Order: sequence, then structure tokens, then C-alpha cells
Amino acid sequence: MSKTLHHYIGGKKVEGKSGRFGDVFNPASGEVSARVPLAGADEVRQAIAAAAEAFPAWAGTPSPKRAQVMFAFRDLLYRHMDELAELASAEHGKTLVDAQGSVTRGIEVVEFVCGIPHLLKGELNENVATDVDTYAMRQPIGVCAGITPFNFPAMVPMWMFPVAIACGNTFVLKPSEKDPSCSLRLVELITEAGLPPGVLNVVNGDKEAVDTLLTDPGIDAISFVGSTLVGEHVYTTGCANGKRVQALCGAKNHMVVMPDADMDQAVDAAMGAAYGSAGERCMAISVAVTVGEETGDAFVGQLAPRAGALKLGHYSDPEAEMGPIVTRQALDKIEGYVALGVEEGAELVVDGRGVTLQGYENGFFMGGCLFDRVTKDMQIYADEIFGPVLCVVRAKTYDEAVGLVNDHPFGNGAAIFTRDGDAARDFVGKVQIGMVGVNVPIPVPVAYHSFGGWKRSLFGDHHIHGSEGVRFYTKLKTVTERWPSGIRSGAQFYFKSGAEH
Repeated sequence: MSKTLHHYIGGKKVEGKSGRFGDVFNPASGEVSARVPLAGADEVRQAIAAAAEAFPAWAGTPSPKRAQVMFAFRDLLYRHMDELAELASAEHGKTLVDAQGSVTRGIEVVEFVCGIPHLLKGELNENVATDVDTYAMRQPIGVCAGITPFNFPAMVPMWMFPVAIACGNTFVLKPSEKDPSCSLRLVELITEAGLPPGVLNVVNGDKEAVDTLLTDPGIDAISFVGSTLVGEHVYTTGCANGKRVQALCGAKNHMVVMPDADMDQAVDAAMGAAYGSAGERCMAISVAVTVGEETGDAFVGQLAPRAGALKLGHYSDPEAEMGPIVTRQALDKIEGYVALGVEEGAELVVDGRGVTLQGYENGFFMGGCLFDRVTKDMQIYADEIFGPVLCVVRAKTYDEAVGLVNDHPFGNGAAIFTRDGDAARDFVGKVQIGMVGVNVPIPVPVAYHSFGGWKRSLFGDHHIHGSEGVRFYTKLKTVTERWPSGIRSGAQFYFKSGAEH
């Protein structure tokens, strides 16, 4: 029998009162594992009020004491890593080792903000004019909100709220209603670490909850990770309501394979980057651009048998390379794109549709799919499919390959595989992409650098986590002060240059 989940507001569990619920599935079995309450506007405002009430005291807490909470939280995360990975896998479907890796990447952000006293250091210029000093400081914004996707139910929330909270803000988290249990466990753990009630709140919900966060005057800043369609709505609506917004959105990441590439390395990279986490990640490689016909033949020739032999299984199967798709609706959408690609004339070299696993006949499984000779006018090339589907585009020249990367409306990630340092350097300089890899297929930055794309992959001015995250969650205040060294008289009615003071 499925369990009923809850919200977490003001330091305690709160039962849903809207009367609306969503189903949380076990993607491997297709069974409903939990019911999640979908918050109404009043419940969201209750969380905002709790965060607003907690803000003054938390903002006034010395940064070393906030860091102590983060250190304790980090220790608890390591102790409960397997539990968090299990929660993520059970509701998302990804393999356990994949989930464990994503939890680790989230913990790295917590480790980064353990140094928040250093990260918040300001600047000082003494004697900018006679007896006048100027200094700058970064202060918290207020009540912040995070709207996170289903594909990384532990990692992406930890890209947001630890940075915001360490900077002195309070936070309302709205996780994906498809897999909310990780977020609910994270808030319990950080409460155990010493976080005061109301500093972090979790409300589950759908569009009603999101729109309340976007329009309520009690929210000062919003972080979002998800699709471009929703992200653009979050950005425009949030900004129209006077909020600072960062919206990290969709992608169509290209991997350029040069004729001199180490083909074994390139194929290994494509396997993991295209089919890991069932392709349900914004940094997945979904387009491989091979330069030259021979390169294309070699790449597809080596990749096809491996893609066709992908080991599918339940997340607990240690031999499983790929788990199920998150929901039946998502599976149907991905299979629809595969059918569309065939209609458009792409060559379907590996067809992963119609997979059934013994013991999991009702699970949302799909094998890896590989299209060859995809062209840029096809919809399967233009759209983010968000599944285990790799499109191979054959370019005649390096310049054509770079043009494909730059002409695409998304600009999240791109990679080049080559032994040529000149080509790699040129690629890094020319591509209009936020995150670039050289012989690295998924160039996700470490926690003390910042994550984010360009073009329609990001709305807003700040990337997430790292120094950009600290800047997003703080406001700059500049102070100019004068402490005369002697008694002076006489009013000034005009500006003087610094030299004249």
C-alpha cells in the first residue's frame, strides 16, 4: 500500500490540506509507491511566512555559526548517503551507483559553502579621499525559493538551498512532485544539523505552487532548473513581479569527434554521456557530430553494438547500466520522438523501444536508441528529447561542426574529442556554449566553479553554485565613510575630485 507524504514548514512535518494529491511511481515496477500532497496557494504562503519570520535572526547569525551548521549537515549527508541514493533511485529509476554519484556532487556544494565566512569577505579602499574610506559587503537577499526537476532529486536541491542559507537567506523549496522524498529527507537532516525552524521549508506541488512562488511579494529571489518552456515562464513572471531569477533550462549538447580522436575513448564517452541516467539529464550528450565520413563510419560502427547491448535493470541490480524512464508519460514522449525521427528520414541504427524485463513487465523501460545521418532540419535534432536517444550528424569539416554547435538555440554544454591542441583551443574559444569539455563528454564544473549555459539554456545573469551562486544569493552594499582626523568647518555645495579633498 502506498504511503502519503507531507510538506515541511516551520521546522516540522505538515500534512497536505488542499485535497489534491499526485502519484509517485516506482518506475521499475510501474506501481504507485506514494501519494504526494499538491499544495494550494495558502499552504505555499504558510511556508513563505515561516521563512520570512525566520529571516531576521538567521541573517543576523554570524557567518562562522552558519558554517558550523553546514559542517554538521555535511557529516550527516555522508552518513546517510546510501539512504539518499536509495530514495532517489526508487522514485527516479536511475541505477544506484548513478544516484550515489549525484548525491556526492550535491555534498560537494555543501562542502564549498562551509567556507562561507571567506566567500562573503568584502573589499576595502582606504583614503579614497582625505579621511574617506570606501568598503563593500555582500548581504543576504531575504526569502528565496527553489524549483527543482525530477532528474536529480538530491543533487539539484543541494545546488541551491545550501548556498542560499549559508549566505544568510531563508528558503522555500518546491521539488518535483515525481520524486519528492529526497528533499523531505534533506530538510530533516539539516534540521538535525542545527538549522533553526523556518530557515528551510519544503512544499510539494504543481503549477499552482510554482505560480504562487512567482507572484507572492514575500519571495525575493527564485532559482529554477528544468525545461526551457517552463523556465522562460518562471523567468518572465518572476522578473515581472520584482524578483531576482536564475532559470537553468534545456539543452542539446553536442560532442564533436575529430578524425584524429582516440576512437575508443570517444565511444566510451558517448556511451556514458548519452545513455547514463537514461539520458534524463540536461548535460547528456544527445548529438555526436563526426567530422568526415570515415570518422562517422568508425564511430557508429563501434558504438552501435554497444548501444544495442546496454544492460537494463532495476536500480538495485549491480550489473545494470541503465534503469527505467521516470514515468509512463515520459516514456511515451521519448518513443514518440523515435518514431518521428524515422518519419523524418534519419537512419535508426539501434532501436531500444519495446523492451520488457522479466519480473518488471509493467516498468517504464526503454533501451538505448541510435540515429545516424541526422540533419539539422529534423525535429529530433532541434528538440531536447530527454531520453536515451543519440543523434549522429555527419559534418564534412571542422568549421561545419562548430557552426552546428553555434547555430543551435541551446547553449548548455559541448565537447570536442581530438588529439590536436590547436583544434581544441580554437574550439574552446569559438563555441557559444556555457560549459565546454575537451576529451571530457559531460563538462559539469566542480562545486567551487559555477554551472550554467548560454542562449536559451539560461535565463538570468548568474550561473548556479560556486562564486556565481554566492553573488546570486547576496546583494552588494557599498559604504563610504569619513572619520575626520581634526576639526573642520565649512559646508561644501559641490563635488570635488578625490585629489582636492
